[in-house]
Amino acid sequence: MAKKSMIAREDKRKKLVKKFDVKRRALKEAIRSPNTSFEAKEAAQLQLQKLPRDSGVTRVRNRCNLTGRPHGYYRKFGLSRNKLREATMRGDVPGVVKASW
Repeated sequence: MAKKSMIAREDKRKKLVKKFDVKRRALKEAIRSPNTSFEAKEAAQLQLQKLPRDSGVTRVRNRCNLTGRPHGYYRKFGLSRNKLREATMRGDVPGVVKASW
């Protein structure tokens, strides 16, 4: 199981991403737009730099919903490989069976 502090940190990052999503998208669009003047682009870049670092979507790490494990994460199920295997063996995951050939 992951440390509680790491799980809490990830939750905080998810909240920041959600909070600043609209503002961040608008600033990035202004920077990317060819119609925006150079001065407006510079101002948008400065505003973007002033936003919290953890408000970027790439800072969020996928973690297992049960244990918080960061590695071996299956996006389709929201679980790490260990917990997915346990759930599959119990029959909790519909449509997933142990491979045999």
